[in-house]
Amino acid sequence: MVDELIGKIDDTLLANALSERYLAYALSTIMARSLPDVRDGLKPVHRRLVYAMHLLRLDPAAGFKKCARIVGDVMGKFHPHGDASIYDAMVRLAQDFAARYPLVDGQGNFGNIDGDNAAAMRYTEARLTEIAKALLAGIDEDAVDFRPTYDGEENEPLVLPGGFPNLLANGAAGIAVGMATSIPPHNAGEVCAAALHLVRHPEASVAELLAHMPGPDFPTGGVVVEERASILQAYETGRGGFRLRARWAVERGKHGTWSIVVTEIPYQVQKARLIDQIAQLLEEKKLPLLGDLRDESAETLRLVLEPKTRGVEPDVLMATLFRATALETRFSLNMNVLTADHTPMVLGLRDVLRQWLDHRHEVLIRRSNHRRAAIERRLEILEGYLAVFLNLDEVIRIIRHEDEPKPVRMATFSLADVQAEAILNMRLRALRRLEEMEIRREHKALGRELRELQGLLKDSAKRWERIAGELEETRQKFGGGALGARRTELADAPAPIEVATEAFVEREPITVVLSEKGWIRAVKGHGIDGDAQKFKEGDRLRLLVPCETTDRLCLFATNGRAYTLKAGDLPRGRGDGQAVRVLADLTNEDDVATIFIWRAGLRYLVASSAGRGFVVKSDDLLAEKRTGKTVLNLKPGEEAVRCVPAAGDHVAVIGQNKKLLVFPLDQVPEMARGAGVMLQKYKDGGLADAKVFALADGLTWRLGEKTRTETDLRDWLGERAQAGRLPPSGFPKSGRFGG
Repeated sequence: MVDELIGKIDDTLLANALSERYLAYALSTIMARSLPDVRDGLKPVHRRLVYAMHLLRLDPAAGFKKCARIVGDVMGKFHPHGDASIYDAMVRLAQDFAARYPLVDGQGNFGNIDGDNAAAMRYTEARLTEIAKALLAGIDEDAVDFRPTYDGEENEPLVLPGGFPNLLANGAAGIAVGMATSIPPHNAGEVCAAALHLVRHPEASVAELLAHMPGPDFPTGGVVVEERASILQAYETGRGGFRLRARWAVERGKHGTWSIVVTEIPYQVQKARLIDQIAQLLEEKKLPLLGDLRDESAETLRLVLEPKTRGVEPDVLMATLFRATALETRFSLNMNVLTADHTPMVLGLRDVLRQWLDHRHEVLIRRSNHRRAAIERRLEILEGYLAVFLNLDEVIRIIRHEDEPKPVRMATFSLADVQAEAILNMRLRALRRLEEMEIRREHKALGRELRELQGLLKDSAKRWERIAGELEETRQKFGGGALGARRTELADAPAPIEVATEAFVEREPITVVLSEKGWIRAVKGHGIDGDAQKFKEGDRLRLLVPCETTDRLCLFATNGRAYTLKAGDLPRGRGDGQAVRVLADLTNEDDVATIFIWRAGLRYLVASSAGRGFVVKSDDLLAEKRTGKTVLNLKPGEEAVRCVPAAGDHVAVIGQNKKLLVFPLDQVPEMARGAGVMLQKYKDGGLADAKVFALADGLTWRLGEKTRTETDLRDWLGERAQAGRLPPSGFPKSGRFGG
């Protein structure tokens, strides 16, 4: 058979082969790596870590073992992946600033909130916590199914019994193929209270559940500032997000001085990176309201922020920091999990709790059946023992005189095989009268327990009552004390604080330099010598725009779209700057038509290469997104060529055919967006330049370093969309008003 396969080639389409392999990879990533199980809230690597530590008897009361030993067991028996990834997962389970309820009790350096890594696994030790013990409760009582490991030498659980609401309590995050999950941590006591309410009121709404579990509870504290309606919608649909802010307070000093002390920072924000971010913004003068930053943290976090002047309001200072730094973050909610039938699905809060409770119900039934079978086996043996005590002399006689005492005893006393074997294995000391009384007491107690179990298995109401009792025990055990107390404050969404642009950027004069090939940068100061600027080889100066760091710039591109750039965000220094296509979402076919300082309340004339145009307000040129906004609609083959201030009463347009036309500005409509109207008629070519001016002041154009003004424009005055006449003598050969 093997010889027949050697050298055999099967023809198949590449698309089919790729799709088959990619689908296998995607399913593996989704099922066995990235998404947690809704029942125990664990991914496979975490489940295998906890189970391997259970097999090593690393209970909360036991001693610690080296993490290298634990990682070795997990990798060798259950999880055939890199030891670094396994150890990283284990470290996260032990970090009290990463996991709301750590499953691993670590001893040694397991990292810190600054972002420092944990020590190597050969130096650290670990054992399980009480939380992990609750997740494992019943694992040896047939509570869950097992499957063979990757090499078939061991068995591993498909899911843990999950006596603790781990999915919601500790949250989860992961990126699979085509899907992701992001679940914030919650307070275990509140989750158990919501689950209790769902047990007692199966038709409860999400709003009723949120009365018991109002929102996330992050291990690093902080303040959630989100609209209650948004929180409700997020938990109903399983998708949404939460704004999380640092907790801060004002400390008053002498002579009216004050400072802000930050004691809690948002979840998953590294303190060292946060400090670096604020320090860099300070250096770049983008936080002019902030004077200084000090890290006075010891065992507790303490960041001191000092204002530049006492006249600054604390709320305004913090508003600038919340907008510019990671002191405010957004944590997304995407409850994408593997359901009980291993289907990836986005669930709402009610469905997540329902599936966890159904799992607990199934675990209760399986554990009860397992216990019932064990009691029945024990009762059978105890009944055999009692038969011995009732006929002790005859039993001894059979043992002494019969060559095969076991079958004779089974026939004489109607014993089962297991009973006869147990009697043969009895010790002589068990034949005393006291032992008989003990056996009878055990028999009676087990009989009573068996009847209770049988009643429990027959009555669904009793089972849910038992589950409610377990939930109450979990809430009492893990919902109180320092571990169970709520850490994150839930506050109403704050009223927006208006902060001027100057609050973010220190006002200073700069000159924006744009090259012919589209490289842009900012140079400090005004009066810059354009000839002294250096560019890449083959590039040269196109435009100089004197402005200030607090200004906004309008970039009008040849694709008819307007983009807004912040002057203070442009790259500084002596380098070549940055490609303008990166700052504004331009394609390789698009180019910059012009850049100017944006001012409110002004009007501009925009025109295309075909000679069509209209007047637009400056407010309609302002774009919030990097993709800009369409202003001038273009036909195939056309480009936007001009966006000039509409300050005056007449328009002068000149075409590539060197014909000039002047007409009143009021003949051009004002629009927010459109194709415009024909400004000048062309037989060949298109628009070369356009200008708005006051007729009484005359039309001015530049000739080299000089300017010339023509006041007698009667020969060129006409109506919009006419062809025009050749310009006056002395007009620039370039055919443009700017020279």
